[in-house]
Amino acid sequence: MDASAPNELPVPSAAALLGWYDRHRRSMPWRALPGEAPDPYRVWLSEVMLQQTTVAAVAPRFERFVARFPTVHALAAAPEADVMQEWAGLGYYARARNLHACARAVVAAGGFPRDLVGLRTLPGVGDYTAAAVASIAFGVPAVPVDGNVERVAARVFAIDAPLPGGRRAIDRAAMRLGEDAAARARPADFTQALFDLGATICTPRSPACALCPWRGACAGLRAGAPERLPVRAARRVRPVRHGAAFWLEDAGGRVLLRRRPARGLLGGMLELPGTAWGDQVGPEAAPQPAEWALAGQAVHGFTHFELRLDVYVGRVAEVAAEGVLVAADALDGAGLPTAMMRCVFVARRFIGR
Repeated sequence: MDASAPNELPVPSAAALLGWYDRHRRSMPWRALPGEAPDPYRVWLSEVMLQQTTVAAVAPRFERFVARFPTVHALAAAPEADVMQEWAGLGYYARARNLHACARAVVAAGGFPRDLVGLRTLPGVGDYTAAAVASIAFGVPAVPVDGNVERVAARVFAIDAPLPGGRRAIDRAAMRLGEDAAARARPADFTQALFDLGATICTPRSPACALCPWRGACAGLRAGAPERLPVRAARRVRPVRHGAAFWLEDAGGRVLLRRRPARGLLGGMLELPGTAWGDQVGPEAAPQPAEWALAGQAVHGFTHFELRLDVYVGRVAEVAAEGVLVAADALDGAGLPTAMMRCVFVARRFIGR
């Protein structure tokens, strides 16, 4: 379909979607119950956590996070290292640093801005997050376009321009969905209804079109095979980077950790000492002399490359290298990023723990 064609199609009924949502809305720890006022802090926090992460993975971590930092003031007052530790395992660690900076900016301003322009000025808040917080927390008529909304819009208006080039047409189509009077009357519910529709009915594979409140208005369904939309360009093969990580343990069963530079990938996170990620290296780059044994290889996928780390295990009577020593059985709670926990798993398996 031509990219301009969606403008010629009727907009499906927001009232029909909202009626479906009122009956089938999902219960989530950050979502206000019917009749309750949403908490901007919880809305914003959930949106940051959900970027590139699933609801199933985020829900328990969200509850643990707000138990430790129950308000934006508590988060702003916390040391950055504590925030990074609580974020460990959620990935995309720049989000955690921006989260902390944003909390401090909100507290300094006396609260969250209530409009799109003000929200966009906050650290780490882009167009999507600003629209999500504005609509859900403050009732601003705005349509945040995440993967779910993108999929719904592409199918409703049968937009077959391949992504990422077709994203502009899909974004324009998504904005049209929110122009209906019923959508503008209930912005928070309409946004969350779109999220739920994409997550539970208009799924990437095998959409449940027979249950969809918009099935009668869906041009993608009429055209057949709505599951092929949106069309995605073939993925590029990710390059592979190599490196080494070193499990150096002292006589007391403590393992050496170091903190990565504050800026850059996994910035500010604790890690096993290791080499730069590039070419294959061996134990000659270890933090101090020891009898090193190759325990295996840990593999972790980042967005733009695959990382393969050879994990070496060594023991010494006393660790002389710089860093912090953490009991081997306490590493699970040390706030290590997922890439490093994969290395820990390889080392533990090798030494039989």
